[in-house]
Amino acid sequence: MAARLRQRIGPLVIVEAGAFALILALALSSLQTALAVAGRLRRSPVLAGAAEGSAIAAALAVAVAFAALIFAFVVSDFSVANVAANSHTDKPMLYKVAGAWGSHEGSLLLWCLVLTGFGAVLARARNLPFRLKTSAVATQGTLGVLFLAFAVFTSSPFERLNPAPFQGASLNPLLQDPALAFHPPLLYAGYVGFSVCFSLAVAALIEGRANSAFWPAWGRWVRPWALASWAFLTVGITLGAFWAYYELGWGGWWFWDPVENASFMPWLAGAALLHSAVVTERRGALAGWTTFLALLAFTFSMLGAFLVRSGVLTSVHAFAVDPQRGLMLLAILGGTAGLAFALFAWRAPQLKGGGLFAPVSREGALVLNNLFLTAACATVLLGTLYPLILEAANGSTISVGPPYFALTFVPLMAAAFLILPAGPLLAWKRGDLKGVTQRLAVAAGLAILLAFAGWLVFEPRKALSAAGLGLGAWLILGALAETAERIRLFRAPLGETLRRAKALPLGAWGTTLAHAGLGVFVLGAVVETGYRVEAARPIAVGQTIEAGPWTVRLNDVRIVEGPNYLAERGRLTVTLRSGAAPREITAERRFFPAGGQTTTEVGLDFRGLDDVYVVLGERGRTTAGAPAWNVRVWWNPWARLIFLGPAIMALGGVLSLLDRRLRLGVARRKAAA
Repeated sequence: MAARLRQRIGPLVIVEAGAFALILALALSSLQTALAVAGRLRRSPVLAGAAEGSAIAAALAVAVAFAALIFAFVVSDFSVANVAANSHTDKPMLYKVAGAWGSHEGSLLLWCLVLTGFGAVLARARNLPFRLKTSAVATQGTLGVLFLAFAVFTSSPFERLNPAPFQGASLNPLLQDPALAFHPPLLYAGYVGFSVCFSLAVAALIEGRANSAFWPAWGRWVRPWALASWAFLTVGITLGAFWAYYELGWGGWWFWDPVENASFMPWLAGAALLHSAVVTERRGALAGWTTFLALLAFTFSMLGAFLVRSGVLTSVHAFAVDPQRGLMLLAILGGTAGLAFALFAWRAPQLKGGGLFAPVSREGALVLNNLFLTAACATVLLGTLYPLILEAANGSTISVGPPYFALTFVPLMAAAFLILPAGPLLAWKRGDLKGVTQRLAVAAGLAILLAFAGWLVFEPRKALSAAGLGLGAWLILGALAETAERIRLFRAPLGETLRRAKALPLGAWGTTLAHAGLGVFVLGAVVETGYRVEAARPIAVGQTIEAGPWTVRLNDVRIVEGPNYLAERGRLTVTLRSGAAPREITAERRFFPAGGQTTTEVGLDFRGLDDVYVVLGERGRTTAGAPAWNVRVWWNPWARLIFLGPAIMALGGVLSLLDRRLRLGVARRKAAA
């Protein structure tokens, strides 16, 4: 009896401790804000230090609350409403844990965990000036107060059910996937990481620095946060695209869904911020523009949080939440972004960075890059919000899909890609356009040659797809040409070249990888989109279907039992008609009794850079009356590159983040002074 009582009381105490820890985190974030403001006004290191301690304590309290929520999911404590709505005793352990952030309440707690965690790291920063750091800690604390208050008062993940149900409703089967288990934490690390850039920008505006000497150091302080957030967001978006590719069974990887766009807009703003911050750091120029982008990146992150949770969108990615809580999120977005941009408008005339430069210079190329990125971001914003605004205004509905983005977004990014390889080769302040053209002549010639070869080889012949091939090759070869120029490849003895390569900063290698990875992605996206082949028809066991050079044969279909589902599993053989060895794959239709939902599991045959993509559909009958299944087959050439490219880009971001200049440059500058 006593042992049974302890088993019941233990989870109860842990869950209640989590609820208390969440409230405590709200109190500590409020204390952090108040102490930081008081420390700044009184110029008191003691009060500022207490604010930093409160920031760390708030992060620890949210971590305790999040651990308690995960514990409730692991032990299937269905007295917690969030667990009852998103878990089931038959679920595999990985998806029980992932269920902790598979709902609005749990994902909001994850948001608060990342927000306070980054705030604690900011509080521990050692190279920031006292006034700037204290103002930034106060701003980060204010953000923490807003989101923690939203979680505590409207979206607590620890609400109880009485009586508790015997069994839970289970997590959405579409979310029971390894990629989706890791997708939200990485995505939120990118989303919320921009909050530190936001806080540093607000702090700089509050301090009203008018001297040009301040801004190069500020650009260096912002860059690591922007770089880390951008790298996390790259990986998170890629995992989401890969999940949509092999889980939803529609044959594609990006549909310009509004929720997809909500994660893409901060990525574009973050990319612009990275490039602009380089100019601010190196030349002290573009101070106002870099500050604006730092505010914009996190504003787009908050906009994404609103779109996902407000109920205004119908999407497999969105949380179904009542509009009242959506209005509260809109108030948080409007209040924080509105005040920040009002402060920017007030201080903008004072943000006069130094560093005059000619139009043909590295600064000029980066400015042009920023213009294209922000214009592309604006087209995504318009395509995402216009249907919502139109529906709210007069009740009419309109669909903005891939054709709109193909006509607006793609040309802008193509223009940005054309100038991208030239930027790193231009000198600061005044560049030599003729010299850069000569250095890139070989890369340009090879890219044109590849475009022409693609036009000849790929069928059907498509001029735009061939141009896209040349553009991807231009990005890759241009990035390699810039590195080859820096290490004097084939222009100096081998020993000197190796010595230069070894001395090259990690940031330079990171830039090369990021730009080359972008080129790899462009190659994959162009070929997969332009030359994909699809076939679909009902086939019986023993029959075949062809797509491009591939033949797919249905061997048999069986009923199998999974951990928490029943499935029709088809065994199929994929054969290349030119004579490559056949391979066997499986494709499934799964039924989850707990939620009454049916999903598809795609059969994928990885053939080099290509994918053979097979979906097993519903059961029917042939004209002769034999059992048949609707089978859809896609041949997706070079699909591997679509996901390999962003992985290379993220690796480039990590390498740049490890560069000692980003971590030690300020301290070294002070020591030299």
